[in-house]
Amino acid sequence: MSSGAASAPGAAAAPGDDPARPSDPIRPGAAGELAPEPRGRAPDPGEALAQLRALGDPDRAAESARYHKTDREVLGVPVPVIDGLARDWRALDPSVPGRVALASGLWETGVFEARIAAAKLLVQARIKGDGPVWDLVVSWVPDCDGWAISDHVADVGKRRLAADPARLDEVETWTTSSHLWTKRAALVFTLGWSKGRHLSPEDHARRERILGWAEGYADDPEWFIQKAVAWWLRSLSKHDPDRVRAFVDAHGPRMKAFARKEALRLIG
Repeated sequence: MSSGAASAPGAAAAPGDDPARPSDPIRPGAAGELAPEPRGRAPDPGEALAQLRALGDPDRAAESARYHKTDREVLGVPVPVIDGLARDWRALDPSVPGRVALASGLWETGVFEARIAAAKLLVQARIKGDGPVWDLVVSWVPDCDGWAISDHVADVGKRRLAADPARLDEVETWTTSSHLWTKRAALVFTLGWSKGRHLSPEDHARRERILGWAEGYADDPEWFIQKAVAWWLRSLSKHDPDRVRAFVDAHGPRMKAFARKEALRLIG
């Protein structure tokens, strides 16, 4: 889904651009693997932030801050560079406690790139004993204040939902939140269930459950909520176009015109 805005250098993908995802969140076998042993001393949050600062670019930072309309401190570090740093830190200490501690500390700095790095540290399909990861990412959701960081947080959350779909019960409570980014997260975290043609009965029921949430959002006046509904439906249209047409026939009159058009863009 295109945001209609030009991408700033190093900016995250625009909301709904559906960036390449390394795995399908609902595929089997995402439950867990043996936790690896630490390979060295990863930086503490202060040291990690210093590494990010050293790679900053004031001109890029100013442009990125304008593009994302954020008052947060922005360093001007491109996302691929942040990803590389996070991979290095994970290699030094891939343990869940180590990564959770570093991610939590980076998030608390409030720095734009540090929050992205915090999420990058935790993006992994299989994590044994992932409860602390889920708890941390859930604690971040109400602290989100823009689509870019929110989407990186969702990259963590969708994998933890795939590992334990019972967590959908908690996500469902977000659908009535007065906080825009929490309400939006209910759909972005669950995009995995918009994919696939041959779902298990359990996953099909989950898909329909989430579509029920989208129905409740159909007349929400917020642009980002409408965009999220359209994003979910557009993704689903690649796998079940008839279901998307039925949704739009039933609920399209309550949706914004741009959202209806985007939902049907791939199927007419």
